[in-house]
Amino acid sequence: MRRYFPILEWLAVYDKPTFGADLLAALIVTIMLIPQSLAYALLAGLPAEVGLYASIAPLLLYAVFGTSRTLAVGPVAVVSLMTAAAVGQIAAQGTAEYLGAAIAMAVLSGLMLLGMGLLRLGFIANFLSHPVISGFISASAVLIAVGQLPGILGIAAPGHTLVAVVTGILSGISGLNPFTLLLGGFALGFLWWARTRLKAVLLRAGVRPGLATVIVRAAPVLAVALTTLATWGFGLAAHGVAVVGDIPTGLPMPALPPLDPALWQAILLPAALISLVGYVETVSVAQTLAAKRRQRIDPDQELVALGAANIGAGLSGGFPVTGGFARSVVNFDAGAQTPAAGAFTALAMALATLFLTPLLSHLPKATLAATIIVAVLGLVDLAAIRRVWASNRADFAAMAVTILLTLLVGVEAGIAAGVALSILLHLYRTSQPHVAVIGQVQGTEHFRNVRRHTVTTVPDVLALRIDEALYFPNARFLEDTLLGAIAEDKAIRHVVLNCVAVNDIDSSAVESLEAINTRLHDAGVQLHLAEVKGPVMDRLLRTHLLHDLTGTVYLTMYDAMLALAPKAARDCRALPRCETAKP
Repeated sequence: MRRYFPILEWLAVYDKPTFGADLLAALIVTIMLIPQSLAYALLAGLPAEVGLYASIAPLLLYAVFGTSRTLAVGPVAVVSLMTAAAVGQIAAQGTAEYLGAAIAMAVLSGLMLLGMGLLRLGFIANFLSHPVISGFISASAVLIAVGQLPGILGIAAPGHTLVAVVTGILSGISGLNPFTLLLGGFALGFLWWARTRLKAVLLRAGVRPGLATVIVRAAPVLAVALTTLATWGFGLAAHGVAVVGDIPTGLPMPALPPLDPALWQAILLPAALISLVGYVETVSVAQTLAAKRRQRIDPDQELVALGAANIGAGLSGGFPVTGGFARSVVNFDAGAQTPAAGAFTALAMALATLFLTPLLSHLPKATLAATIIVAVLGLVDLAAIRRVWASNRADFAAMAVTILLTLLVGVEAGIAAGVALSILLHLYRTSQPHVAVIGQVQGTEHFRNVRRHTVTTVPDVLALRIDEALYFPNARFLEDTLLGAIAEDKAIRHVVLNCVAVNDIDSSAVESLEAINTRLHDAGVQLHLAEVKGPVMDRLLRTHLLHDLTGTVYLTMYDAMLALAPKAARDCRALPRCETAKP
């Protein structure tokens, strides 16, 4: 039961100090979440109250099923943008069909995640490489920030690509609303100053660090309050300032999403992409924070928890959610000890939905746009782009393609290309494994790459080390490499495959080894294996390869050389040990 309901583990030892720490963390996260939930709902093209609904049930469900002690689940910028891009192709914003499609997207995404979790498919996230996901998030953050500029300027510039939004801004700049720009500019400047400078100012003024952190986190609420009062007091809505308007008071009533098969078919691929991106972001944040406290998470159970959270979001009138990086870090820094902090946050959000919504009718949408811009700019990681360029050009190419497609075509094209490129790069790298000719290090029984170390080799023995699992994409490569080496050097009489780095072997690779064994035999060359790992040997024992092998299977490379070239092996072992690395 504890495996599927992690709440049973931490609830059994829950005490008063933990309750106090979780309650304080929940208060700080709630202050941050109220304006963000409203802003992300508008980013997704949904009514503001939908953001509040998506911040109640998902948090309660994650507290029951989640394994991270500090992850904060809820609406996030990237998933909100992906929701808007997907649902915008199905229905027009502001319609009941648009809201229904977003709700169905949350439920379908949740069902996918839940199914993957029950099947223990958490490893699927490994197929999305870090450079690709980093490039996608950075590009999405730029797209989101630019997409919110029309809200700051008081103009309309629809579009889901960078070119479309910039073109819309340039064509509509003549209709700029000065009152909206004043409010949005103030909110943007104040929030950026609060994020980068306010804490240092408070610390210099003698404010305790903990209290200073709370004040900084409350800055968005202060921006909301000031701009709302200004809009109400000066009647700026009559001067063209867009406001949130009346927000329904009360908790959402549970309801099923639209059950139209055509709708579910249309959102199938976007829901899968949202599930993948949301899960990768969730697991990355959860693992990072858990490591800081020497805790652990269960990736498969996180799929279950995130799936339950999304199903809960959809059934309560919300839209897709995931673990948010910024809020989770705030939750961690505020001292949250268990997922109960998320449950307390959900209760606080429910109270806000019941009692605070009448105060938000005059909230300028420009303030929410400023909130989004400040929140997402921290996701742009230029340093990661430089690091990937310096370390691996193939990874940089995949990252660059993901960024460009996200900005110029859209988020769905960007992440789909990223997934495809991640898989293709993996297949390409493993289809051409590193194969090294190895020799004996003087004064030792170790064998190293002849190109990197000073080693001793024997003319009639070719020793090769394969640094990859052997399976169907690289089976032909291995065959071509070995036969090519034999064709170039007529003196070779023995080939020894060092399998120390081979962790797995499939049927295609076994058939290639059988073909290699036959062709080497025809050429008068014996094939030997050395340092074969147990699981690989178990598979070979179930084939005909070992029975037909022209050579021998040796425990170590040194044993192989003692049998094939005993004098050379012993003489090299007897020499004084030398510096092996070549300059």
